[in-house]
Amino acid sequence: MENTVARCKQSAVQEMETFLKHFSYVPDDKLTWTPTPTAKSAIRIAAHTALYAGRFAKMIRERQLPPTDNLAEWLAEREAEEIAITSREEVERVFREGTAEVLAALDTLTPDEMELSLDSGLGWSVPMKSLMSLPGWHVVLHTGQIDFLQTCWGDQTIYI
Repeated sequence: MENTVARCKQSAVQEMETFLKHFSYVPDDKLTWTPTPTAKSAIRIAAHTALYAGRFAKMIRERQLPPTDNLAEWLAEREAEEIAITSREEVERVFREGTAEVLAALDTLTPDEMELSLDSGLGWSVPMKSLMSLPGWHVVLHTGQIDFLQTCWGDQTIYI
């Protein structure tokens, strides 16, 4: 159990730091740039990624997935929260706070709770161990989106 929790905690912190480093290379004049009118900008991707740290912490802490009785409304609320974040500083603050919540939530799990499977209400479930690793994995995926946007505006530098 300790190894699983430690690995998930390390991943959440390490991937957050990697994301924030890559995001720091986005020029100020490109924060709201999008390759198409319906695509998300770097600041929207960063806000989404940062906010989900706290959302994952809540799911782990409460041992349940978000309600699905009105999924469209829930998603609209999440979108509004993302749009409200407009600065790098706010992204970093929200991200660090949410990641701290993830670490604390992971520490509360018992061995039996780590074996739970959480019902989505949509006909499928999520194993707690998968949810535990999601804070880090989710960030990896969105780091790739930031890297892609950088190539769109001609930045071919590899940021490690």
